[in-house]
Amino acid sequence: MDQPLFVIPLWADLTAVGLGGVQGALFASGFRGQRRLDLLGVAIIGILIGMGGGLIRDLLLGLPPSTLQSNWYLLTATGAALVGMLLAGVFQRLSALIVGLDAVVIGMFGAFGTSKALAVGLPLVPAVFVGVCAAVGGSVLRDVIMGLPVAIMHVGSLYAVAAGAGCLLLAGAATIGVPIVPAAIAGIALTAVIRVLAVVFDLSLPEQRVLYRRRVAAETGALPIVRRPD
Repeated sequence: MDQPLFVIPLWADLTAVGLGGVQGALFASGFRGQRRLDLLGVAIIGILIGMGGGLIRDLLLGLPPSTLQSNWYLLTATGAALVGMLLAGVFQRLSALIVGLDAVVIGMFGAFGTSKALAVGLPLVPAVFVGVCAAVGGSVLRDVIMGLPVAIMHVGSLYAVAAGAGCLLLAGAATIGVPIVPAAIAGIALTAVIRVLAVVFDLSLPEQRVLYRRRVAAETGALPIVRRPD
């Protein structure tokens, strides 16, 4: 008998969207000079971060975007972004709290994406892929629209790796029969722990240049190339 379609509780989805909106405001508040954003710009960044992951998740699954099926998503993302902008000075002094919230948001979007993918019948690996895309999708859209280098493509603090670990734990636990709710909680917790530890201890994957240090140095002129005399 087919399992019922997984439905993300509205309060949980809106919580993730709201936290994403606040993150967008904090990101926008860091711009100075010609790059500074007005109220509309801050609202757009908040919407992208708060709703982008859910939009990408549903598009990958071929489903109507759930974030466009209710008025509350846009209102929550926009309102949270504007509140975050007004209180940016307060939030910036609570850096530890912001890092923790960021980690939880990544875990929530990843867990929701993976759970929904499993519910529609995707195998474990594609379900994890959808979850990771949902977790990092908002930040990717943000960087693209702002004309910035995409953060997850550069040396950083295990953003996508943390999401992947949590999504894999969730999918693996669900595959062996663990109920989806405790599996999702475990996945969110693992993602949050890895992300926080990565930020605190400045952990990252090896830089690509390290693997080919001599060749890159030669190509960039940092290492003199000795040629034989003719």
